[in-house]
Amino acid sequence: MARTIYVLNGPNLNMLGTREPEIYGRATLADVEKLCADTAAGFGLTADCRQSNGEGELIDFIHDAHAKRAAGIVINAGGYSHTSIALHDALVAANIPTVEVHISNIHARESFRHHSFTASAAFASLCGFGIDGYRLAIDGLAARIGAVKSGEKVKP
Repeated sequence: MARTIYVLNGPNLNMLGTREPEIYGRATLADVEKLCADTAAGFGLTADCRQSNGEGELIDFIHDAHAKRAAGIVINAGGYSHTSIALHDALVAANIPTVEVHISNIHARESFRHHSFTASAAFASLCGFGIDGYRLAIDGLAARIGAVKSGEKVKP
């Protein structure tokens, strides 16, 4: 089984900790990446964390995940979630189990944030849990791909 998951963060997520802390909290992108690495390691997985403000580079990351036969993708495409059919198409083409994450509850915000193109390319979507949504996403992804926490037995 492939042991690497890609954790992809889109535009402005490099500004976590200082950008609208009343919405996104005070945790930084480095905090998110550590949370993801620690959570993935608990399942014997490696988190390859990447961030880009560019749509094309995010698509290249997805293509790389496909080429390297990644076990899964956790993606917070930020504002591109609501606008990018190209990201949707890349996720569909890669055919890798994907979970979409949003730090805030996009459904409790402006109406233009209520629709996500990337959500329909993912098997699950989480929003509103703060950065803990990444941990939940990795837990769910691990279950989907059959990875178990160190010390746990596979359930029949």
